[in-house]
Amino acid sequence: MSSIRRRRSAPTAVAMIAVLAVAATACGPTDGETDAKARPGASAQDGDNADVDDLGLPEELPDALKDFDLDKWKDGEWRNWDEERWLREAKDFVNPVIEGLWKPDRMKEAEDNTKTVSTNAGADQGATDPEPAPVEAEPVKTPYHRNAAPVGKVFMDTPQGAMVCSGTVVEDPRNPGKSNLVATAGHCVHAGKEGGWFRNIAFVPAYNDKGHSSANVDSAPYQDVAPYGVYWATWAQTTDYWISQGTESGGGGAQEDFAVLHVQPEQKTGKSLEETVGAALPINFDAPEMARISGVSNYGYPAAPPYDGVLMYTCTDRPTRLTIDPSAPTMYRIGCTMTGGSSGGSWLAEGPDGEPEIVSVTSIGSRPASWLAGPYLGPSAEAVYEAISEKFAGRS
Repeated sequence: MSSIRRRRSAPTAVAMIAVLAVAATACGPTDGETDAKARPGASAQDGDNADVDDLGLPEELPDALKDFDLDKWKDGEWRNWDEERWLREAKDFVNPVIEGLWKPDRMKEAEDNTKTVSTNAGADQGATDPEPAPVEAEPVKTPYHRNAAPVGKVFMDTPQGAMVCSGTVVEDPRNPGKSNLVATAGHCVHAGKEGGWFRNIAFVPAYNDKGHSSANVDSAPYQDVAPYGVYWATWAQTTDYWISQGTESGGGGAQEDFAVLHVQPEQKTGKSLEETVGAALPINFDAPEMARISGVSNYGYPAAPPYDGVLMYTCTDRPTRLTIDPSAPTMYRIGCTMTGGSSGGSWLAEGPDGEPEIVSVTSIGSRPASWLAGPYLGPSAEAVYEAISEKFAGRS
């Protein structure tokens, strides 16, 4: 199994790419492998319901789906977004596996799931620093499975159509070395206060591994597009703050815009996601004050123009402060030209041991694109992470 390379130098753009790189002996993709004060996180399933026939179905369906017919769902009934059928409550997440739904052409056509705000967001609200200068996003070196194996794309269906975000394989403290957890943004899995859970949520690590152009990715070998296969979310978890305050545009809910997925491969391999990709990153829920962080690098797949969503990019900058809701923790903000689609992508800083650790995920960006902001991952985010880890303790 591979490990993240250890680096102790200052986190410049080159250094941060290097620390994310998987060692040369990494397991590459092969065919067929695909606190008491904390508010409790919002769970996506209640109790200890087990999946039915590995299709992501709880034993007891929500009342709105009592007449659920799996065949009809797979044939397109999932496209019914009527309010009575759109599950909103944290305990009512349902995400049946539809084998073959996320084909390369459908992946490419999925649009960015973005949250943008005006460039002066937070200017008069609490601890907010001057807007950072733009930092031009840099393409990540290919193949991604060698240079950024834990990073990938999160796909989801919404009332507006198929959309994309970014995500990262993260460590699972109760399944060490065998994690099936993916960190992303809350708005990538749930619509917030005006909606409910999205559908057909899946994760593709190291998407478009070889970096094919948009014109060629459709015809590229499947192994190049999804080198480790497609992983469906069996459980999604986000914060209560996002569900109650999240908005499609603007900064509503952004300061706790965080989610974790538990996933399983569409094609069973007998291996965990971490074992398959050869890496998983830790999350620091007690990161130092921003003034003590010399730099962070974020990773993601920007999909809104001028980007097209098929390539992975990164930005490196020193974080500053952004406050939108004075009652919630202050956010991190960096200069970065990445656009929608990069939402949910990890923000990495060098930890005390010299290895990279996640300190945030991309939540909102400016319009026009010049900066990105992500939540401080404190008690609420940790509660989300701990709850999903505990749920699957000792099992895949």
